Amino acid sequence: MAEQLAFSETLHAYLREVSLREDPVLTALRDFSAQLPGGAAMQVSPEEGQLLALLVRLTGAVNVLEVGTFTGYSTLCMARALPSGGRLTTCDITDRWPGIAVDYWRKADVEDRIELRIGDARDTLDALHQEHGAGHFDLVFIDADKTGYLHYYEKALTLLRPGGLVVVDNTLFFGRVVDPEAQDADTVAIRAFNAFLREDERVDVSLLPMADGITLARKRSA
Repeated sequence: MAEQLAFSETLHAYLREVSLREDPVLTALRDFSAQLPGGAAMQVSPEEGQLLALLVRLTGAVNVLEVGTFTGYSTLCMARALPSGGRLTTCDITDRWPGIAVDYWRKADVEDRIELRIGDARDTLDALHQEHGAGHFDLVFIDADKTGYLHYYEKALTLLRPGGLVVVDNTLFFGRVVDPEAQDADTVAIRAFNAFLREDERVDVSLLPMADGITLARKRSA
């Protein structure tokens, strides 16, 4: 049985060459975002964006929730994958970066599928529960402040239908999760989140060794 490959730059380039279907709008948004402060680290990779779109289609998602928008690359990938009448609600603490996204959403002709909410995600998730009730969303993507992950995950499970999927980004956190010297709040929070999810019997779970670690958690039926 083969072990996990270590991806060289050459192998990574090959991966993108044979599998990536990024169009000019997505490429332009990714290139622009990479020039922003911390942009290269904060935005999802193009192959992760393509995976998110595939997961939306595989789950038959109609209602998608995203916690953490940044410049809207992942938002655009998922919105494009929605069926007619589908809706994506994305939330961010500030409109500084999502404000950039709107032009690209418009160019891709998906602006009408996306609802952007600005404010503390905890308040937004509470408001969504009041508006829609439990089980409204089919897929939830979490990529926000790491110390809030466990809270966002618990809220996501409530908002998610049985059989729905939670996707959580950065769960290997630049490899810092295995560095005993890394005791910053974000790394500690990711370690605690991963340990919690490992034992959570409410979901089927898999942590993918892709990008910065992507965890998939499928909500089991009651």
